Amino acid sequence: MNPHPTTARPTGDDDARATTQRPGARTARRLRGAAAIAPAALLVTALAGCVANDPAPTGADGAEGTGPTTITVDSSADACTLSAPEAPSGTLVFEVTNSGDEVTEFYLLAEDGLRIVSEVENVGPGISRDLVVTAPAGTYVTACKPGMVGDGIRADFTVTDSGVDVGPTGDTAEQLAAASDAYVAYVKDQAAQLLAATQAFSDAYVAGDDETARAAYAPTRVHWERIEPVAESFGDLDPRMDLREADVEAGTEWTGWHVLEKDLWAPAPEANGGAAYTPLTAEERTRYATQLVTDTQDLYDRVHDAGFTLTADQIGNGAKSLLDEVATGKVTGEEEIWSHTDLWDFQANVDGAKVAFDGLREVVEAKDPELVDELDQRFGEVQALLDEQRAGDGFRLYTELSTQEVRALAAAVDALGEPLSRLTAAVVL
Repeated sequence: MNPHPTTARPTGDDDARATTQRPGARTARRLRGAAAIAPAALLVTALAGCVANDPAPTGADGAEGTGPTTITVDSSADACTLSAPEAPSGTLVFEVTNSGDEVTEFYLLAEDGLRIVSEVENVGPGISRDLVVTAPAGTYVTACKPGMVGDGIRADFTVTDSGVDVGPTGDTAEQLAAASDAYVAYVKDQAAQLLAATQAFSDAYVAGDDETARAAYAPTRVHWERIEPVAESFGDLDPRMDLREADVEAGTEWTGWHVLEKDLWAPAPEANGGAAYTPLTAEERTRYATQLVTDTQDLYDRVHDAGFTLTADQIGNGAKSLLDEVATGKVTGEEEIWSHTDLWDFQANVDGAKVAFDGLREVVEAKDPELVDELDQRFGEVQALLDEQRAGDGFRLYTELSTQEVRALAAAVDALGEPLSRLTAAVVL
């Protein structure tokens, strides 16, 4: 579990705080907002590699828009080949196959190329995974990310007007509308709690009360981790607020939670590229903490906007995304590399996924009761293992776990991930 050392980029204005960390498995998700800061010229090469062929096949019964439309996606080392450049509005199933040698991801982005409509992550070589979305007419952007780095291989994608209502109807529509309202309320509540707790954490940190700030760090981040896919969907917030040092691109300033984490749990030279860690100055503390509060306020404002909403497929895919966060960061100990408070994040991701599933439970139960039973069992198994690691009001540090305990947690997450990947399809198909 020890990180394999590579040189991370210097961070801060004039400092050269080089560290040694293995680039995280979550690099791609941490760079989702790169399109927001990358010059447009950098996207030209990526766009050139994305290939689309004939129009997408129509609905399952042959009538356009009356059933799910399937688009195959082949993600190779240097291309992102879609079977069609457009599809009719309604339920779309992107069948993503990785024909390359590195793990890949596939995104459906909004027209601005920043906001994530939906995604499928961690598609290993030779593996296929489906991304199920309900898409209204409009212009979108598709992106494959071989190696899970950079902006991805991009192309425009058009959803034409099928002439039929997008989404469920009747009792199911009412159930899903209620689920959406409940989940949006949950997101707003978590954002409000995050804002208040972040302000308190920041006040202690700026005042130099490191003991109080350390105690507040993990409990405050719980609120962020429960709704992280929502923050990631905005494109620009997640990289500013939650980027790990190992994932910082050259020329990009490192900001957010983990800057303050490193300062509060200063690493020894051997964990810092062989160099003694230089603590942040009082001025730097104030600047980084103030920006974190400002960005948290931004998140709060966005989810409290009158137009903010989430569809059933976004909720279902978000639940799977939360579990992917566990599998690629928390259970490996790479998320909180200085504080080792990964299990707090682990629990929060599971909390968010369970809330999403419970909101959709009634609809899924009517369509696939066996899936509900399996998810209940798997969530229970993960929770039981987490409960074994509790210490007081929190959890043991990641560094205190045995190899066997880490393996058991990883196996339970994998066992939950498979049925959870079927949640969205069970809701919208």
